[in-house]
Amino acid sequence: MNAEAVNPATPGPVTSGHVTPTGARRKSRPRLDLRRLGRAALLGPAARDRLPDAIGHVVDAHRAHHPDADLEPLRRAYLLAESSHRGQMRKSGEPYITHPLAVTLILAELGAETTTLTASLLHDTVEDTEVTLDQVGEQFGEEVRYLVDGVTKLEKVDYGAAAEPETFRKMLVATGNDVRVMSIKLADRLHNMRTLGVMRPEKQERIAKVTRDVLIPLAERLGVQALKTELEDLVFAILHPEEYEHTRELIVRNAARADDPLAEVADDVRKVLREADITAEVLIRPRHFVSVHRVSRRRGALRGADFGRLLVLVNEDADCYGVLGELHTCMTPVVSEFKDFIAVPKFNLYQSLHTAVAGTDGQVVEVLIRTHQMHKVAEAGVVALGNPYAAPPEEQSASDGERVDPTRPGWLSRLLDWQRAAPDPDTFWSTLREDLAQDREITVFRPDGGTLGLPEGATCVDAAYAQYGEDAHACIGARVNGRLATLSTVLKDGDTVQLLMGQDAAFEPSREWLEHAHTPAARIAIQRWLTAHPAQGEASGAVPEEAARPLTDDPGPSPAPDAPAPGRPTAAQVLVDRAGATVRLAGCCTPVPPDEVTGFAVRGGAVTVHRVECAGVARMKSAGRAEVGVRWGEGAECRVTLVAESFVRPHLLADLTEAMALEGAEIVSATVEPPDRQQVRHTYTVQLPDAAHLPTLMRAMRNVAGVYDVSRAQRQASDA
Repeated sequence: MNAEAVNPATPGPVTSGHVTPTGARRKSRPRLDLRRLGRAALLGPAARDRLPDAIGHVVDAHRAHHPDADLEPLRRAYLLAESSHRGQMRKSGEPYITHPLAVTLILAELGAETTTLTASLLHDTVEDTEVTLDQVGEQFGEEVRYLVDGVTKLEKVDYGAAAEPETFRKMLVATGNDVRVMSIKLADRLHNMRTLGVMRPEKQERIAKVTRDVLIPLAERLGVQALKTELEDLVFAILHPEEYEHTRELIVRNAARADDPLAEVADDVRKVLREADITAEVLIRPRHFVSVHRVSRRRGALRGADFGRLLVLVNEDADCYGVLGELHTCMTPVVSEFKDFIAVPKFNLYQSLHTAVAGTDGQVVEVLIRTHQMHKVAEAGVVALGNPYAAPPEEQSASDGERVDPTRPGWLSRLLDWQRAAPDPDTFWSTLREDLAQDREITVFRPDGGTLGLPEGATCVDAAYAQYGEDAHACIGARVNGRLATLSTVLKDGDTVQLLMGQDAAFEPSREWLEHAHTPAARIAIQRWLTAHPAQGEASGAVPEEAARPLTDDPGPSPAPDAPAPGRPTAAQVLVDRAGATVRLAGCCTPVPPDEVTGFAVRGGAVTVHRVECAGVARMKSAGRAEVGVRWGEGAECRVTLVAESFVRPHLLADLTEAMALEGAEIVSATVEPPDRQQVRHTYTVQLPDAAHLPTLMRAMRNVAGVYDVSRAQRQASDA
């Protein structure tokens, strides 16, 4: 916009004339000479129906993507912008019109549609000239007016460390409804970064940090890799000049090599695909500066294949997998490097197959496989989508004025939801910065086949709020890859997550959940609830105090150690293959019918009866103790101790005891331990009229919502 900028010929850390890999792969589109553009701009308006010479490059780039585009709006927009900015100069001494021209050319090269280019030419007129929004709307329509207004609002936002959160939040409300506004802003920042060399070093550093912290992550989320990578290199040159220079030397040294392993492998790939009769274009894609720097830090000394990747472009989705199969069959694949972003696209619309093959010299070459359309979206992201708001006339004329957006990236929809749900501007700002700092995302699967995109390090808490929104307050646990897991479980890419929801709508989130929430959606929803319910929030998720105490009927005096507990099986129900032996039921595993049991002789001629899976049985066998045959007699009532493990939720104790009562179990005593990490352990001693009903009782307890395991009590045997 009206940011200070200079002629790119002026010496500076960004415009020192270094040949970057980005420039190397864009040889067909050389950077324009702004002085020549400036002279063309000073020639004044062209004939009424003739395109001005100054926008010739924009028109050529636009027609390459949209051959049938109507160029009349571009002609009229340029004439208005040129006449409005006439007399205004950039700090470089160039006519100001060169800036909107350069920004528009960047977008045209990415494939932006005519409406976006028209708004780009006019994006500074309302802020810096006498032109009004009403004039823009009258001459170019409401769509262009909306975009120009959004970019104007963006210009009033300070993205720095002292940024006003409420201003940023209002900006998102005003401009977040149209991703094209952000696209114009990113192109504007790229041109200003290209021409940053005239500014004082401290100001260069401030602008570079803002670009790094906010705008580059936004470019990543919009999928505009072409802008993102060049912005990264420009920021790298300013903030880390020594490392930038070292990386540049590595690239120059590699370019001077006589042999090129990437070219050799590319030839091999072309040969393999020709023999398989697959039509494909195989390109060498050099890494940009920041990418080379990251690889060097990860791998140490770089080899020739580390300076780039192979890009294979095909016509159809099925051809991508055909190429993959041929490469893995005819070459040596590095299977651990395979990733399928076609079946599961990334959050920023990116689709591609990633693999790697080993060359004859052992060097590993990374290969990207995608269709031409996938490549267009990978480079230009949302810019390549054209007008994402095109809709049938009846939808466009909806009475509520809502703008149709079938292709808005999911993260942007979430962003707009956060700003509405955040309890205060500072919370929104901090969560936004945290989200933008996440540079990796994982994909987890739902049981119904759907997917959830989450940042790396996300937990089941984050998955719950991503899937259910504020209804996730009722989540009581999860199954990860079929196994029960707590809500604090950290998820991995490719996990399958089934969220377990409580049946009680009054369930409340715990303050402890904040420790496990990594996404803004989860944190904001939990904080919002806790703010609205401060008293409940302190105790939410906790078992009531009375439930933490033992709940017992007075059992009277404790029986003597060798006396059978009331209701437990006695010698009358246990048959022993040893005449006259006294029977003792082991307290370590509390066997009851119909458990499979075994016995061991102990001092005094008694036989202790254990469940066969008891740990004490294995110890006694290893010690050489002889087993004694035992078996159950006729069925009878029994007393047994059960342990139920569950997730915390209100009314769980009542639901569990009711389920036990319905199965005819009499609760002799119960103990509920204090919750730990959203889990609680219940211990019940119950009396059953028939021991054969025990499996049915345990099954009924497991069916209670929130209970994830029920087992027989186990105690360490002190003596056989």
